[in-house]
Amino acid sequence: MTGCGGGSADATAEAPDATAPNTKEGDPFGRAPATRTGPLDKQLVADLETVFSSIESTLDRAAVRRIGASEDARVAWLIGDLLRFVQVAGPAEDLTRAFQQLTGTKLGAQELESEGAWKAVTDRLITWDLPAPPGYVGYKARLFTLVEPGWAPFFQDANADIDWRHLSWGGVLIDDRPLGDRAPCPRGCIPALDNPAVTDAAGGSWYPDDKLVFGVVVDGQARAYPKNIMEVHEMVNDTLGSRRIGMPYCTLCASAQAYFTDGVDRLLVLRTSGLLSRSNKVMYELNSKSVFDTFTGRALSGPLRVAGVALEQITVVTSTWGEWKAAHPQTTVVAQDGGIGNSYPEDPLGGRDDDGPIFPIGDVDGRLAVQEQVLGVIAPDGTPLAFPAAAARDALRAGDVVELRGVRLELDGGGLRAGLDSGVEVVSHQAFWFAWSQFHMGTAVWTADSG
Repeated sequence: MTGCGGGSADATAEAPDATAPNTKEGDPFGRAPATRTGPLDKQLVADLETVFSSIESTLDRAAVRRIGASEDARVAWLIGDLLRFVQVAGPAEDLTRAFQQLTGTKLGAQELESEGAWKAVTDRLITWDLPAPPGYVGYKARLFTLVEPGWAPFFQDANADIDWRHLSWGGVLIDDRPLGDRAPCPRGCIPALDNPAVTDAAGGSWYPDDKLVFGVVVDGQARAYPKNIMEVHEMVNDTLGSRRIGMPYCTLCASAQAYFTDGVDRLLVLRTSGLLSRSNKVMYELNSKSVFDTFTGRALSGPLRVAGVALEQITVVTSTWGEWKAAHPQTTVVAQDGGIGNSYPEDPLGGRDDDGPIFPIGDVDGRLAVQEQVLGVIAPDGTPLAFPAAAARDALRAGDVVELRGVRLELDGGGLRAGLDSGVEVVSHQAFWFAWSQFHMGTAVWTADSG
């Protein structure tokens, strides 16, 4: 899956050879188990029905044990999904044992203690890329909509371009408030900030110069979105210049992106679903209930998928506030209270992600550190590029040229912007390396020796 989608809607593709495990040399999670093809065994179907029918009250542990003995590794995906929601010690241990029996895998006590069974299991499943069992989406919909009925429309598009195997719960519920609603979510969500109040640069003196902002320029008008405000809302719907924009910020990926949302024949309102895909936020459009790929802006489900909607992306520059306003003296900045009377702590997350990804991501491209910040760009020939941000800034400040595949970087405030030799801008944004590389396979990486 790329972004929050990219596979078949039911993810039931059969392995070409049921006796040949899907393995990759150097996998940190060992050999993938062999998988079967064809329909599930009737007894296994009956046991799955028993488990999914009992999940609201008490998990049928005997049925879980029979599932573990079924020798059909495809249903390990369902075990992983159940582990996300089943936290009670006894049933969770049964599910963990069932996963180990199905896959021939031994999970270490230290790993289970430090990461938890759900992450340990799901990291392996993503890495192995096992096929999901027949009927997988139906089982998953039953489980997830018990937690949040508002997710039901996401599962109803039979042709959705979503790899459901990678869809997981981020721990919060859907933001389905109407545009402009300033009230907090009554049941707990990440509330988007709609049409925030802004001030001039002088009015932004409340924000320390050395703290980060996400800077956007449209029609020559610059605006800064302070990181601490974005960490609380993770989504902004705004007007800048003559355009409407939507700006998702995935805190788990350190990725702020911006899209024009006025390029279709309806008002688009972006919201946070509360779901994740390989630790990337899953955003959706409020009025159509269409899921979007956060990294590409392409509609993956619902009416907007049918209409072939792909949002136009614009550059987001990650800079310190002091350097951004020096480079853009006429910039506006989101007001201290967001225009909604809110109070934002300076560090809302409190170092939550300092020790690495806290949600499953699967295998990681080892060329860079998992959470190294990179500037992600798509070259004119379609090749994804990653420029390690700190090294690129240092090189530019030293007067060196930073260029790869015809894309050249320049400083913008304390951040980076990409373009061609012709002066044409190339859309770019920063993200953690694990996020950019897993959603853009085949990325070429700039080094000081490459240009």
